[in-house]
Formats: sequence, structure tokens, C-alpha cells
Amino acid sequence: MEEAQLNRSLTWIQGTAIAIGAVLGSGVLVLPALTAEQAGPGSIWVWVGMSVLAFPLALTIGRLGARFPHAGGIVEYARLAFGPRTGQITGWLFIGTIPIGVPIIALIGANYVEKSFFMPSWSISLMASLMLVLSLYLNVRGVELAGWVQIFLLILIALVMLTAVLAAMPDVRLASFHPWIAHGWAQLGKSAVIIFWCFVGWEMVAHLAEEFRHPSQDLRRTFTLAPAVVGILYVGLSFVTVGAHAYGGADQGAPLSQLVGMGLGRIGSIMTGAIAFLITVVAIHGNVTGFSRMVYAQARNGDFPAILAKLHPRYQTPIVALVALGIDFAVVLTIYIVFHINLSILIKWPSVVFLVIYIIAMASAIRLFNEERGAKWMAAIPLILCVTLYPFSGWAGVYPLILAAIGWGISHKKSGKGRRSTWMGKRS
Repeated sequence: MEEAQLNRSLTWIQGTAIAIGAVLGSGVLVLPALTAEQAGPGSIWVWVGMSVLAFPLALTIGRLGARFPHAGGIVEYARLAFGPRTGQITGWLFIGTIPIGVPIIALIGANYVEKSFFMPSWSISLMASLMLVLSLYLNVRGVELAGWVQIFLLILIALVMLTAVLAAMPDVRLASFHPWIAHGWAQLGKSAVIIFWCFVGWEMVAHLAEEFRHPSQDLRRTFTLAPAVVGILYVGLSFVTVGAHAYGGADQGAPLSQLVGMGLGRIGSIMTGAIAFLITVVAIHGNVTGFSRMVYAQARNGDFPAILAKLHPRYQTPIVALVALGIDFAVVLTIYIVFHINLSILIKWPSVVFLVIYIIAMASAIRLFNEERGAKWMAAIPLILCVTLYPFSGWAGVYPLILAAIGWGISHKKSGKGRRSTWMGKRS
């Protein structure tokens, strides 16, 4: 009987929308203001630098996806470059990202909407749950439908973000950019770790490689256009946030809403609250889509339980992996409700894991593109950046080491069982 396969229905336009949505997450609602408050006007240059450096990172992942179109994404590249154990460890690193990071995205977005519409605080968890359920449902229905939904929502989002920049321009003052390094150089490094969260998500599209109609061409187009759009929007928002000094005030819970409100008044703030909901849904959706495919691929390879490789009989989507994610999201939201965990601290943990994952991805690219000097140098730039940022992560830097140790222990145990089985077979 022929094994069920993922549907090849994704175009480069839909892929680009999913990539932008996965990266342009709820962090854009608050992080330009948060980094401005942390590092001062100099944070603009950090946003510019990270936007520029996102190009070699995204292009390298796109090149890897085009060369090796596999749902495992970075996990598969690590396996090809350094062997199955490194691939298994990388898979376990992913376990510490999206299952925690996506509920954080949902809560940030829901908190933003609650501030914009003056809703009761208990509505935050309910709204976050609705966002997560909506994304899981769209993922069950298939990536093609999800791609068109992403395109429609991103057009609305881009219009509102452009409105925010234009509306705040008249309030930009030269005095707001002084002193440039307000809180020392170390704070710039720390803000870079936080900003890195806003550039996480490229790898999720690589997991969709098996669902593109023409992976080689489509992935190259996607990873050229998406970082350009994201970088322009981020830097524009950072500039007007600093220039109009839309941070550190009483309305710091909804800084993007504050920016739009400068030009359009209360109507603009309400409109931004509605768009915040859409931004969050788009970000959740792109990450859930990619992660569920990674889990499916790992289960198909035998690294995760085989049940996770089961596809929906009608839509050919990884239904069991999506159900497992739904259960995880419910647990994380429950923990947040019970213990009231600070989201700004929690963001750092999955962000640091992604730093390590990108280090593995770029090292894999250097090894796999051994004969292509240009591709190797392109991968070396983000590799150096990620290694440089890692020390600024503080105690959160221990988290990926723990995940890697768990992955190594499990893979070591499996390989030990395999060797014993082989030895027993020889003896008999």
C-alpha cells in the first residue's frame, strides 16, 4: 500500500505570505517600544542591523530548502551534515520553541487587544485560546486554504503598519534621538537578543518544502521577498517609535495603537487593536504550520512516536501532530493563568533556543555547500551573529543546553538498543 503524502499545492506567493506572517509576529506590537525603552534611540541601528543580517539567514535557509526539499527542515539539514544524532538533538531543540513560543505570541496579542478595547482581564486567556483553535482548524483543512487566508490578512496588516508610520511622522522630533546611546552598549546587545525574536520564523517555511509545487524556484523567491518586506516594516516602526517618543509612557501596553492614534485619534487606536488580533493569528498560523510538519517528518523518520506521522484521510495534513499541539497549548495557557508568568521574561527562552537552532542550520549549510564558496560565506555571516548574541542571553542560555542534553540522551539510548539488537541477532 502506498504511503500517504503531503499535498503539493503551495505557490511561492502563498509561501511568501506564510513566511512574512510567521516572522512578522505579535512582537512587532510591543518590541519596538520595549527595545527603545531598554536601549534608547540606538535601538534603531540594532533593528537595521538585524534586518540586514536577516537576508543571509533567510536566503541560506531558502537555499537549503530548495536543495533538500524535506518536511524536516533544519532537522533534516543537520542530519545530512552531521549525522542522525545531531538531527535528533535538533528535533528536541524545536520541542522547546513553538509549543511554548506560540502560546506566548497568542497571549501578547490578546493582551494588546484587551488594552486597545478596555476589555476585562479575564478575556485575555479566552481570546488567546480562540486564536490558537482557529489556527489549528485552518491547519487541519490544509496549507492551500491557509495560504490564501494569510495573503488577505497580511494586506490588511501591512496597510495598518504603513498607516502607523505615516500617522506618527509629523510627531517625530530630532531631540528624541539624543542621547543616541542612552543606557550603554551592553543594553544594545541585550536588546538585540529580544529583537532576534522578531526575526524568528524563516525555518517554518522550510518545513513546508514538500508542499510547494516547485520547491527549487518557489523557495528562492519566498526567501528573497519576505525578508525585504519584514525589514522595511520593522525599521520604519522603530524609527517613528523613537522619533515620536511613543514608549515608556502610561500607554506602553499598546505602543502601536498609540502611534496610529497620534494621527487618527481614538478610531485609529481601535482599528489597530483589531489588526493586532489579525497579526497574532497570522503569526500563530505560520509557526503551527511549520512545526506540525517538522513533527510529522521526525515521526516518519522514527525519531518521534509513529502515531505523530498519521495524516488526515481527507485533507492529508498531520492531524495527530496538530492535536498534540492543541493539548500542549492548553497546558501552557493553564500554567500562565494559574501562575501569572511574566511574558517579557518568558519570550527569552524560546528565542535563545532559536539562536542555537540557527547556529546548527548555518553550520550545516557550510558543510553541505562545501564546494560553493559564495553560499558558505553567506551562511557564515548569520552563524557569527548568532554565536555573538548567545552570551547576551543570560540564564536563558541554559535552556537549549538542557533540551540538547535530553535529545542526546534519548538518541544515545535508541542507538544503544539498536546495537544490542544487532549483537543479539549475530549471536543467534
